[in-house]
Amino acid sequence: MLSGLVLLDKQEGIPSRKADNRLGRLFSTRKIGHLGTLDPFASGLLVIAVGKATKLLPYIDDSTKSYIACLKLGAKTDTGDLTGTIIKKKEVPELDEGQISAVLGSFLGKSSQIPPSYSAIKVNGQVAYKAARKGVELQLKPREIIVQSINLVSYDRNSQEVLFSCTVSKGTYIRVLGEDIASRLGTLGHLSKLRRLSIGHILVSNAKKIDEITPSDLVDPLLIVRGMKHIEVSPETETYVLNGRKLALPDYGEKVIMVKAERPLAVYRREGDDYVCERGLF
Repeated sequence: MLSGLVLLDKQEGIPSRKADNRLGRLFSTRKIGHLGTLDPFASGLLVIAVGKATKLLPYIDDSTKSYIACLKLGAKTDTGDLTGTIIKKKEVPELDEGQISAVLGSFLGKSSQIPPSYSAIKVNGQVAYKAARKGVELQLKPREIIVQSINLVSYDRNSQEVLFSCTVSKGTYIRVLGEDIASRLGTLGHLSKLRRLSIGHILVSNAKKIDEITPSDLVDPLLIVRGMKHIEVSPETETYVLNGRKLALPDYGEKVIMVKAERPLAVYRREGDDYVCERGLF
């Protein structure tokens, strides 16, 4: 069975799960998953794992993500984007680029954000977006987010659209960030476009559209998983690893990947003076 990662440049209008299913048919497998869902209206980078590579998804650094977004001022939708129903309108004040840049800059650093009702977060077993469609409002808890950078790209006074770029911490909802930006500008707003440019060190410039992908585009996950030392094992140690046995190793850090002939075998975690098997990858 083929195994590896696909760097997909997802197009607008395609749900992330539908992209999974389509690539699953291409690679003739149901064992497929993605890192960091993109809303159907959004485009950009989606990292998809095929086959045994799905076991390595949790070890890919997705602590930061970068986007470029278009914020339409003057109207709020129930979803926070253009796919929703307009529920409220408000006049847009006279704005210049200096004012907008100052407001964007006020979001730098740590802050608290309440996830949107239309999200995949679960509360007491209920999925938020499914509950929202039924008119049930769940109590979503605020979470800490970090905006590492945020910059104005352009402002179109005629269409009243703010184009901005940002790099944020994992778990940040750009739809909510857009609504909060509009609020500080003295009006309402929703996203009309959203494009993900990167996940950690992975760039959308290295991704392909779904119609362009072939089996030869599978990427070795060991090239993507960083921050853990890759340890080539001896035949004897390989037997221990395949049986999930504890290993006495030098201190290589909190976690390591045990490898045999460039084939990932397992992730090991330091526990005391030894390393224990956290997850088999074979």
